[in-house]
Amino acid sequence: MTDPAVETLATGLAFPEGARWHDGALWFSDTHAREVLRLDPDGGGAPERVASVPGRPSGLGFLPDGRLLIASTHDRRLLRREHDGTLAEHADLSAIASWHVNDLVVDRHGRAYVGNYGDASAPPDPPQPAALALVQPDGSAVAAAEGLLFANGLVVSGDGATLIVAETRAAPGRLTAFALDPADGALSRRRTLVEFDASVFPDGLAIDGEDGIWVASPFSAEVIRVDAGGAITDRLAIADPYAVALGGADGRDLFVCTSGTWLPEQAERERSGAIRRLRVRVPAPSGS
Repeated sequence: MTDPAVETLATGLAFPEGARWHDGALWFSDTHAREVLRLDPDGGGAPERVASVPGRPSGLGFLPDGRLLIASTHDRRLLRREHDGTLAEHADLSAIASWHVNDLVVDRHGRAYVGNYGDASAPPDPPQPAALALVQPDGSAVAAAEGLLFANGLVVSGDGATLIVAETRAAPGRLTAFALDPADGALSRRRTLVEFDASVFPDGLAIDGEDGIWVASPFSAEVIRVDAGGAITDRLAIADPYAVALGGADGRDLFVCTSGTWLPEQAERERSGAIRRLRVRVPAPSGS
């Protein structure tokens, strides 16, 4: 494991999550502060609030037309931020998600894949296996896969043909890959891309231009890169990482959402959350 140069871009956050690079800025949820923020990483200013979400925001993704999708965790809805900044319900996932919704990814066709916790349990108790929701651009939703153990970070491969999901509370933690049907978004041919050692509970994910996947691993205090074949290529030390995003002017900035705690009440009280930045070798996919 190497110790990279880490730059701090923002502090005083409750629990930053769901980071996405879009339109020259970092967008992320401050889940336990109930808001979505936008940060210009080189502007020197504080993050700008772009949405207030009483149900606590988590995963973010952008439709092809630039509108933002937000996972509203506690009410199990997917919200859509219109171009004028107003929020509308994009999908009600309460019939699919058995507990709070979590991270999401949007593919090139505007289809969103959304995970959920499964139940209210916490380690060391095992979670209830849960469904992964597929939301079409028109807001219709179905269960695309069953039996995931706390589906967390999600990414889509550069060719759009593979969906990768972090199963945080599998034993051991793992990245699970599915073949993604370009016609309708259906998932099939489930396989394990990589299993980690017992110290790693994979959380947020980001994908680079070589289909390498950066994995936030909060409890082993590192971010881990896994190549397209499932081999671990890099392990970079950083404290308390829960989500990651690739972007910046040349695509080689790895933004890391950190927090001293994941517990909601403690996070709201302590506001130890921060946005960090470190440099990596392989840039984000072109056009991202």
